Amino acid sequence: MSDLSHSESVVVAAAPEAVYDLVSDVTRTGEWSPVCRACWWDEDGGPRVGAWFTGRNVTPARTWETRSQVVVADRGREFAWMVGDRYVRWAFRMQPVDGGTELTESWEFLPAGLASFAERYGDEAGAQIADRTRAAHEGIPATLAAIKRIAENG
Repeated sequence: MSDLSHSESVVVAAAPEAVYDLVSDVTRTGEWSPVCRACWWDEDGGPRVGAWFTGRNVTPARTWETRSQVVVADRGREFAWMVGDRYVRWAFRMQPVDGGTELTESWEFLPAGLASFAERYGDEAGAQIADRTRAAHEGIPATLAAIKRIAENG
C-alpha cells in the first residue's frame, strides 16, 4: 500500500449493524478521532449517500473545518465519505467474524487532493501532504481502538 493510502482493522465484539450505527453517526466523531473534534450534518443530513457534513479538526498547529459528502451508506457493511471536492476518501468497512465485526478504517489521498495541495501550497505542498499522511497513518489505529472501546463498553 502506498503512503497516500492506508487501512487497518480491529475486531469489535458487536454486530456489524451496531458498529455501522456508531461510525455513521458523524456527530460522535469527536469521541474517537484524534484530530476531528466535532462534526455536524447539514440541515436534513444523515447517514445517506449524498448527505453533506462539516468536520472541525484541531491540531497543536492549527484548527480548520472540512466539508464532506457521504458516498457509501450500506448499513452493516460500509460507510464512506469524500472530503472536499474528492480530495480524500475515508471509509469504515464492516465484516462479520467470529466474536463480532472486523472493522476496517481506510484513508486515501486522491489525485484531486494532490492537485489542490500543489495549487494551494506550491513548494510547500510535499510537506503539507506528508503531514496529512502521517496524521492519517497515526490516527487510524487510535481511532479504531477508541471505537472498539466505545462499542464494547458503551
